[in-house]
Amino acid sequence: MLKFKIPDFSIEQIANSGQCFRINKTENAWQVIALGKVLEIQQVDKNSCAFNCSKEEYENIWTNYFDLNRNYNEIKKAILETKDAYLIKAVEYGYGLRILKQDAWEIIVSFIISQRNNIPRIKNTIKKLCVPYGAFFPWASDLAKHTEKDFKSMGLGYRAKYLVDIVKAVNSGDFDIEYLKKLSYQDAIKYMKQFNGIGDKVANCIALFGLHKIEAFPRDVWINRIIENQYNGKFNIKRFAGYAGIVQQYMFFYQRSLGR
Repeated sequence: MLKFKIPDFSIEQIANSGQCFRINKTENAWQVIALGKVLEIQQVDKNSCAFNCSKEEYENIWTNYFDLNRNYNEIKKAILETKDAYLIKAVEYGYGLRILKQDAWEIIVSFIISQRNNIPRIKNTIKKLCVPYGAFFPWASDLAKHTEKDFKSMGLGYRAKYLVDIVKAVNSGDFDIEYLKKLSYQDAIKYMKQFNGIGDKVANCIALFGLHKIEAFPRDVWINRIIENQYNGKFNIKRFAGYAGIVQQYMFFYQRSLGR
């Protein structure tokens, strides 16, 4: 295990933030399954973690995946300077959150599944999809072997049709993920919303968590509730130009804790 000092980082908070579905608690650590790798992380204290990998793997894969080169403390300072009482509490509560740089295809599938769903069920469904492939998330060519009925048996419900449609679109080249990655935030949202099962909320989740466009600001029932109850229906996202998605994560994580 390699120990690193990492400020503004909590693997537990990240695992429970709703942006990823294959980070799970083991007896003594957290297991991360991503990018064809399996990683164990131990939170040593608030400012340091131990990674069960080589230094080369840590530097070449995980520093990027966990967005460790971004100064989250500077972003927190900018948020706190707004004197927004709700956001101050949210930032303090979610001190260790980071926006992961996840695989775009995995995020597309995950957030199509996430619609009107809860995190335990999403995780269980994704686990069923991944069982035959271990650490590797199944490609569109793999998922093409399954029928809508197969997906429903895994717990997708009405979302099964959406998954069948996006798998077909990716395999045919109609949905070009490499092209999507090159688009601006606004163009990426417009491009994704052409496809069945991807509305504004899902498109913004994919943009934020799969394309790492941190200006994206997904609005789900939790965020809408915050805006209605805390801001009388009006929330000025422009105050946070360039990092609204990070603000969204602080809000979402904090509000869910209050909801629970």
